[in-house]
Order: sequence, then C-alpha cells, then structure tokens
Amino acid sequence: MFGLRHNGAFPLKGSHSDGFGGSVVYTTMRRLGLLIGSMIALLLVTPMAANAASQVSGDAAYPAGVQCPGPPAGYEDFVSYPGLLMSGSLDGCLYTKVITPKETPSGVYLESGEEVFVGSLDSGPLGTFTTTYKFESKFDPDVSTGVEVHGRCHHPIVEGSGTGGLEGATGRLDFKDIIGNPVTYVYRGHIVLG
Repeated sequence: MFGLRHNGAFPLKGSHSDGFGGSVVYTTMRRLGLLIGSMIALLLVTPMAANAASQVSGDAAYPAGVQCPGPPAGYEDFVSYPGLLMSGSLDGCLYTKVITPKETPSGVYLESGEEVFVGSLDSGPLGTFTTTYKFESKFDPDVSTGVEVHGRCHHPIVEGSGTGGLEGATGRLDFKDIIGNPVTYVYRGHIVLG
C-alpha cells in the first residue's frame, strides 16, 4: 500500500555525492565531535568528583573509663559536656558549648549551641571543624525528675571553619539518641571537603 521510494532529494546511505551520509569527511567529523564532547564531559565531572559529598555515619558515646582530652586551643569553654567520643566515618571527639537551654513543664527540652570536632574523616588526616546545633528531646514526666524518651539534634557545619585534614568542610550531621543505660548516639549526614 505505502512504499518508500527514493526521489533524489537526499543521497542514499553510503552515497558519496555531497559529503554527507557516510562519506569519509562526515565520519571523521562525527568521531571528532564525539571525542571533543567526551573530553568536555570528563573535564566537567572531574572537579565535581573531587568535591563530592561523603556520606557519613557512625556511633558516639561517653564510654565508661574513656575520656577525650580537653578541647583544642581557642575552644576552652566548650565543656558543657565531656568530649563525646565518635567512631565510624568520623573518628575523634566532639566538644559542646551550650548557649540556649530551655525546658517546659511537659518534659520537652530544647537546646542550641556550638561545637568543635577534632579528628579525622574516613581515616584521613586530622583536622577540626565547628558546628552550630539544635537539640530537641522529650522526658517523662519532666526534665528534672524523668528519663529521656527520645532525642535528636541537627548540626550544620560552619562554612570556613575546617582546618587541617578537614579544611573547607561543609555539610551537616544528624544525631539520634539511643535510649538505654547509658544513652548512646548514632549519627549520619554528609560532608564535603573543598
């Protein structure tokens, strides 16, 4: 019923009449274009890979009989809690300075402050970075006389605060309290070094 028929308006595949559709020049130009496009894509991807986010996760605790040394110079007042020992993607100690604590009669406890981490990322060189944080928890029946029911906190890394092996660190850590005796913590997040 319907058929295809060549009417001469364009060359057939393999024809060499006008330099397109299978000619040596066309094939060479096409290969050159693919090569240039591939090189450009490679150049664009390489810098992004160097600054790719590292997904991080691990545990943190105040283990009995094990203490972090004091906070680093310049952070001597980051002693609201003992240094928190971290393991996993981040190995080191986290020191805290509480700025705003708030509790309610219903057992909600909110806290915000600053922290400094001293340690390494994925067994890399030692360094530091600082965070700001917001913590929220629920105690039963209240903060003063009760026990923690749940808790979590968010720790954005302060841009430009990284030093040493953590220079240029940006990202965020999220902690969740694991209720027990003692309370321990799990963390996850992402860190970009750049």
